[in-house]
Amino acid sequence: MATKNIKREALKVLKEFEIAGERSTTADIASYKYIQPRATTQFIYVIFLKTPYIIAIDNSIEDDTALLSELIRNEFTHVNGTFIPNPRETDFETFGMRHKFRDTYVMELKPTAIRLDKELARRYPDLSRSTIQKYIKAGYVTVNGEETKSVKAEVTEFTDIAVVPPVKKDTSDKEFPIIYIDDNVIVINKPIGVLTHSKGALNDEFTVADFFRRYTTNALETNRPGIVHRLDRDTSGIIIGARNDDTALLLKKQFSDRTVKKTYSAVVVGVPKLEKALIDLPIARNPSAPSTFRVDPKGKSAQTSYEVTASNGKYSLVELFPKTGRTHQLRVHMNYIGTPIAGDRVYGTQKSANRLCLHAHQLEITIPHSDRKVFAAAEPTEFKEMVR
Repeated sequence: MATKNIKREALKVLKEFEIAGERSTTADIASYKYIQPRATTQFIYVIFLKTPYIIAIDNSIEDDTALLSELIRNEFTHVNGTFIPNPRETDFETFGMRHKFRDTYVMELKPTAIRLDKELARRYPDLSRSTIQKYIKAGYVTVNGEETKSVKAEVTEFTDIAVVPPVKKDTSDKEFPIIYIDDNVIVINKPIGVLTHSKGALNDEFTVADFFRRYTTNALETNRPGIVHRLDRDTSGIIIGARNDDTALLLKKQFSDRTVKKTYSAVVVGVPKLEKALIDLPIARNPSAPSTFRVDPKGKSAQTSYEVTASNGKYSLVELFPKTGRTHQLRVHMNYIGTPIAGDRVYGTQKSANRLCLHAHQLEITIPHSDRKVFAAAEPTEFKEMVR
């Protein structure tokens, strides 16, 4: 049935049931849906003047509204409504009305209220709840044509909801310093302030993954093309990417098996008590601040070796050699021994430097068709200046 015919036919039925007035037009129907679950049955779902109705057309029901309700619920889950009596029948109550030689029924729905983010999660199962909430708070969701930024806004499964994600900016002119590239890997020096990859669907900033996408065939359907390891946003330095699936497996296995040797340069506040030591302290997520981590006896094993290379008493330049790769491991360990990394706004004090003074200085790894390779990115000049 054509779109115009559906709305026109629905309006005629609503008028015959005395729901719509003679002056009502198809413009009063905000939305509609046509379903024919079987040869003898047709459903038209409409929202007329902000009230949802289901028009059912079936000659075999014979006014059995219980059976008709069951058929409706097979197509429209969780509906709750009542049938409108046939206004033409005055002697006793019936619900079916002959319309164009067919028995027609109208159910007025009483929608169940639900939070906006939960309803969107039902409609868009491929989107995570956190992404949906970000969309709402960013103003990318409209409810009945109006922008809504409250995730707790009450809607129903029949509410007109539109999601318009942001259009990703053109970043074709953005570049990162390439240290090495061949047919299998690409190595760059990541600047501070850059994400390794998007944390969700809502992100319009240029990431390392966006840059790698130009050079790889690996994981192009995800937000992590070519990514085999990561650096925090505020950490600069060496990142290696895979340019194909086989290389991605090879590199990821080395990170998983801990055969990759990583060296970081950092400036810490103060002077460590020992010039050279191994920090062997387990790390777990901080339950009072879930986005951060802490030393915790019940946490995962984490080991970091360090060596002081220069100091002026106020700051010390250290080299860090992580044996494991826990999130925020270096930052948590150095803070725990009383010498937080300078500029660490989470685990230390941001006022100690104008950036997080942590730099992935060197990476030793095996790449395809080669022996072990060592890639290096010189430590930032301001690190040495801070310890003069």
